[in-house]
Amino acid sequence: MVERSPMLEHFAEELRLARAAAGMSQAALAEAINYSQPMVAKVESCERRPSLDFARRCDAVFTTDGRFVRIQKRISREIVVQYFREWAGVEQEAKALRSFEPVYVPGLLQTEAYARAVFAGPGLLSAEEIEEQVAARLDRQEILARAKPPLLTFVIDEHVLRRPIGNRAVMREQLLHLVKVATSVPQVRIHVVPASAGAYAGLDGPFVLATPQAGEPAVYFEGHWHGQVDDRPDFVRHMIDIWETIRSVALPDQQSIDLIAEVAETWS
Repeated sequence: MVERSPMLEHFAEELRLARAAAGMSQAALAEAINYSQPMVAKVESCERRPSLDFARRCDAVFTTDGRFVRIQKRISREIVVQYFREWAGVEQEAKALRSFEPVYVPGLLQTEAYARAVFAGPGLLSAEEIEEQVAARLDRQEILARAKPPLLTFVIDEHVLRRPIGNRAVMREQLLHLVKVATSVPQVRIHVVPASAGAYAGLDGPFVLATPQAGEPAVYFEGHWHGQVDDRPDFVRHMIDIWETIRSVALPDQQSIDLIAEVAETWS
């Protein structure tokens, strides 16, 4: 189940204290960080979860040396469903990630509109829970904007490009985003397994392999309301073999980008 982060009140309290110490009203702070006064009020009353950008701007205004960013990142880790928390930490610290996804666009590559459609589609979450999960997913994507991102290799099934998630505009924006990321972030490679591949090992389900800065590699699987991180050496080696099998039937990166761009136009 989705939980409200216990760090949310901590962020709100620190914000109120910093603002009071600086002698700033909510309106003055809002002007300083280029957010609306109602947004500042909602963050201080725990009605709205602060974004990473909001936290960074607060640190800049109050010269708090990253305090608000650190709290916000803890909120992001705690707001996600319980089973994903362990993997979220692994993901953020990895030097390389290899992801296979036969159903959805991988979370690290999702646009805001696509992510919202993913969470809203089943009809199991409240509007507030959907927005919390969308924000947490977008915050994870910070690793793509790092000065030196990890090496990220994504393999997706062609059906991911053609399955309608949200409306046609959402799909077109999402596929064009894939093209943009693949062509602008040198550390990212996106490959597509064409529908013509027929039966292949990836049809058994999605997984992600993480190579850490230190220590042993790990693999992550996610189900409906559960997830599992497994770092048993024999099992990880087995999953690497499966990854290589999947990768062997995928298109080269430029052909994959061309296909994604082609399918994007069908969503116009």
